[in-house]
Parts: sequence; structure tokens; C-alpha cells
Amino acid sequence: MIEPGAPNSPLVLGIVFGLLILALIINAAVKSRGTFRRFSALHSSRLRRKTMRKWLISSALLFGGSALITSLLSWKYVPLLLADIDAIPFVAGAQHLFEAGGWLSWSIVIAVLVVVVGGSTVVLFLVRDDQEIISVGDVQALLPRNARELPYGAALSINAGIFEELLFRFAMPALLFAFTGNALLSVVVSVLIFGALHAYQGVAGVVGATIIGALFMAIYLATGNILVVMVVHALVDLRSLVLLPVVVNRVHRK
Repeated sequence: MIEPGAPNSPLVLGIVFGLLILALIINAAVKSRGTFRRFSALHSSRLRRKTMRKWLISSALLFGGSALITSLLSWKYVPLLLADIDAIPFVAGAQHLFEAGGWLSWSIVIAVLVVVVGGSTVVLFLVRDDQEIISVGDVQALLPRNARELPYGAALSINAGIFEELLFRFAMPALLFAFTGNALLSVVVSVLIFGALHAYQGVAGVVGATIIGALFMAIYLATGNILVVMVVHALVDLRSLVLLPVVVNRVHRK
């Protein structure tokens, strides 16, 4: 029995969630209102790299710090959340298919690889003439423009893969579940918050981030392993912020 005043009691975790959302909203508002707009207008690579360094530090402090604190407070609710999710028939059925292995599991893996590789190939084909990478949302400014910016693209990708997954897929749903008692609601709200925080990328960015966040959440719930989702998220971002700029725009030669 958890006492009402205990650090991991539903009441305390509800307050922590409120403070977390407030911090995320303030950060998103600042980024949406001016920071990203000013960054998009920069032509100096030195100033772009300086801003990227600031983003790396601030995201590590905000997302990483928040993820660490909320994980420590809510980790006891993680297995309870996953157990409730596992009890949902279609989730249990999907997990059974993956755990059972066999040809169906391999078919799913191959299909995903075909979609990812095929999608990348189509994008490269479409942009080969005008040398402009097609993207969902206003993220063109984030793409590295020369060899010196590539390490920052890689660092931002890995940073997002680790800290965003730890916060939005692992800790936040458990935090929500602690005081709502509703696993499905906790998962859905976490996905929506993740999408909404990409408001600086415009409506298309919010929609795209929400869909991708839902896919990441599905992988986490199907595997029960947050490390798997961290790797997938990092690879997806590395494809966008490193692979495509290198292959399409040859930024490593600039």
C-alpha cells in the first residue's frame, strides 16, 4: 500500500505530471515562437552549430532530466501499465504472434524493411533532380548543410532516440497510469503530447510526429523493451539527419 504522501503515490505523481507538462509547454512555446524561426533564417554554419549545441544541452537537461526523475518515481507502475495493456485482446494477440515466431514474424519484419528501404528509395528518386529532401513538416532547417554539421545531426538523432523514448514511451505513460488507473488512456495521451510538442514544425509536423510516436509506442508495447525503441528511433532520425543529407545533398563534401 502506497501512502498518499509517498514520493511515488498517485497524488504526488499527478503533481509531478502537471509540473512536467508545464515545463514542456513553456519549452515548446519558446521554440515555436522564436528559436526555431531564427535558426531557420541563419546562413552562417558557425551560428547554426552553436544553436545545435545549445539544443543538445537543453534537450539533455529537459528531456533527459525529466525522464530520469519521472522514471525513478514511476518505475513501479511500469509493469502494472504493461500488464493492463497486455490484457487488451488485440495487443495480446500481436504479442503472441511475435513471440511464437515462425514465418509470420519473419514476414512482418521483411515487410517493414521493404517499406522503409522502398520509401527511402522513392524519396531519393524524387529529389535527385532538384536536390531538395522531401520531409513531413517544417524540418528542412534542421538538415545538415556541410560536413561540420553532420556530427550535430548524428548527436541530435541519438539524443532524441534515448531521452525522448525514455520520457514519452517509458516514464510518462507510467506516470499517467499512476493517477488515472487507465493504461490505454495513459498511452494515448502520451502519444498526443509527443506529437503536440512538434508544433514548431507546423501542422504537418504535428501529425507526422503523432503517427511516428504511435508506431514507436506500438513497438514498445509489443516488445516490452524500451531499448529496442530507442534504437529504432535513433535509426529513423539518423536516416533523416545524416543519411539523406549525405546521399542526396552530398553534404559530406561541402
